[in-house]
Amino acid sequence: MSVYSLLHERGIDELYQMVALAAFLLLLGGLGVRKAVSAAGGGVVPDEGLSVRNILEVIVEGLVSQARAIMGDEYKTYFPVVGSIFLFILVSNLMGLVPGFGGATSDVNTAAAWAIISFVVYNYVGIKTHGWKYIYQFMGPSLMEKEIGGKHYHVRVLAPIFLPLEIVLHLARVLTLTVRLVANMFADHTVILIWLSMVPILLPAIFMGLGLVVSILQAFVFALLTMIYIGQALEEPH
Repeated sequence: MSVYSLLHERGIDELYQMVALAAFLLLLGGLGVRKAVSAAGGGVVPDEGLSVRNILEVIVEGLVSQARAIMGDEYKTYFPVVGSIFLFILVSNLMGLVPGFGGATSDVNTAAAWAIISFVVYNYVGIKTHGWKYIYQFMGPSLMEKEIGGKHYHVRVLAPIFLPLEIVLHLARVLTLTVRLVANMFADHTVILIWLSMVPILLPAIFMGLGLVVSILQAFVFALLTMIYIGQALEEPH
């Protein structure tokens, strides 16, 4: 029996409910942080003890540090997308650890949707940054340079081999992002449910702790790979 059963009986799919609940929790957390920051001294002085704001600040600072190192000076432009991906996946993963609830990231449709968003974003970044020259990143290294009419042209003799391979590999990123997230979260949540049903005291707590680590790690890996893909799209082809 889950908290979604009642609305599911009325025709609202459980996945939609999971996604809506995750979005609501993120909105609630964001409003809470905004209220804390807008208070007197809130933008400078951290809250006492453990609070949502303090947790989010540590998470965001860590992600910003990674984004700056991977994406360079352009990180501020694209960090909101990466941050949104990370926070949604994290919240959804953590929801799956709560008995009676479920995480949307255990469903292949949600994972695939975020993978497609990641794919579209980094290719958009490449096209926006380099224009039609972005295709050079798919054509292998430049082995020689020719000057024609005062202009220098890079000759990529291996392009017929590299181009189809690179296109397939880039499309495969959608699949790998999806499978990695779904497989890990589905397996993790299934193990926890099995132990809760068999030994409801003490032992499941160990797996809940491991599940917490896996939930954070998988959200971070997804966001990290997205940052790496964006960073590669920003690079000049050689």
